[in-house]
Amino acid sequence: MNIFNTPVLSYFFHWLARFCMWAKGWKVVGSPPDIPHYVLIAAPHTTNWDFPAMLGMAFSRRMQVKWMGKHTLFSPVLGVISRWFGGVSVNRNDAKDIVEQMADEFSQREQFTLIIPVEGTRSKVTKWKTGFYRIAVQAGVPIVPAYVDYPNKTGGFGETFYPTGDQEADIAQLQEFYKNFRGHGVHAQ
Repeated sequence: MNIFNTPVLSYFFHWLARFCMWAKGWKVVGSPPDIPHYVLIAAPHTTNWDFPAMLGMAFSRRMQVKWMGKHTLFSPVLGVISRWFGGVSVNRNDAKDIVEQMADEFSQREQFTLIIPVEGTRSKVTKWKTGFYRIAVQAGVPIVPAYVDYPNKTGGFGETFYPTGDQEADIAQLQEFYKNFRGHGVHAQ
């Protein structure tokens, strides 16, 4: 059990998230797909505030999301809290193992939505990490693009994308979706 499916708390956080987003002038555009398995990619990732923003979006849409965290976040005490907030422990020293581990998570669960920031860092990058794509292909699940657009105070979801196996072309198509969204402190050029 985690915070997203604890009966009283999930109801409370759903309404708290909606209120906080309304009070800050934010709105959520669109809805996530009603399918049991997918990789939810998130961009642009420019600040630590992206995590609470995405949690707010998840609660407002009654989603149950999971996120990967390095194994050091899952010590006996911190691990309980991390798992309760949807964390899944991974060892980042072996990238191949992470892809296989996450593909196994998809196959072992009735419902699994894995959220991944595609840039892999809060710094400006010119090339996305490809782990999200490899996980989706190996697990046989679609990719759903989600975004936060700070200047317009919106967050939302794009259309479900089914990988073709042509990683370069698929990632270019997904990047095209994000071209008009700006992160925290990033302005249109």
